[in-house]
Amino acid sequence: MTAMTPQTRSEPDLSFFLDHTSHVLRTRMAAALAEVGLTARMHCVLVHALEEERTQAQLAEIGDMDKTTMVVTVDALEAAGLAERRPSSVDRRARVIAVTEEGARVARRSQEIVDGVHRETLAALPDGEREALLSAMKRLVGGVLAEPVESPRPARRARQRG
Repeated sequence: MTAMTPQTRSEPDLSFFLDHTSHVLRTRMAAALAEVGLTARMHCVLVHALEEERTQAQLAEIGDMDKTTMVVTVDALEAAGLAERRPSSVDRRARVIAVTEEGARVARRSQEIVDGVHRETLAALPDGEREALLSAMKRLVGGVLAEPVESPRPARRARQRG
């Protein structure tokens, strides 16, 4: 598949390449995680809540979720018995997301699934290209594409199906 571009274009359509590959990777990830009954957001919350005690707001920032999406995600995790809201051990006013024993088991399995999707995707490239891609992406994410820029008409993120 190629981008629809004018004949006069002199540069590759980087936006198309990044948007398209990101979209397809998300669909592959969603299909793979459905095997254990999770969405990518649910996986993200479980894995990061296991690392250390974190509030809903902290997890929302890590997962790049708005407050409403985070509440819905945690509600789904609680309904599935994978996580629960508890008072923080360091700040009585704050509530953290605690992963249940079953949630930890599912998080380990979902991380294996995510790692497998990444391995399978990168396996489509020869070793040298794989390393070059990852190195270049790390430089972009840590540099010029580290933070969104302010704009009078902010760019909307692509919608992700639940």
